[in-house]
Amino acid sequence: MFEDKLLTCKDCGKDFVFTVREQEFFAEKGFEHAPSRCQDCREARKARMSEAGYKRMDGRTGEMRQTFEAVCAECGVTTDVPFKPKEDRPVYCQRCYRQKRQRY
Repeated sequence: MFEDKLLTCKDCGKDFVFTVREQEFFAEKGFEHAPSRCQDCREARKARMSEAGYKRMDGRTGEMRQTFEAVCAECGVTTDVPFKPKEDRPVYCQRCYRQKRQRY
């Protein structure tokens, strides 16, 4: 059973409550660690990362990673990719990439 926890933000030093509902959400998603930043600092960090061109959370490291906009060579949809596209190589959206991978 979960209980509300009082945590200290590693950025601003203020105490914040890690609620039962948040803990259940973290457990459901498989997150192993409690948040280390308060909600205000989390939002400020996301805004800073977004301004710097970082858009996606890396599932392996939990860090934000930079993405680049590209047009899928198969369907023409605009997509974000985790690498800088080269003009001489095709880039695919996730759906088209998965379909191409299944063919091989």
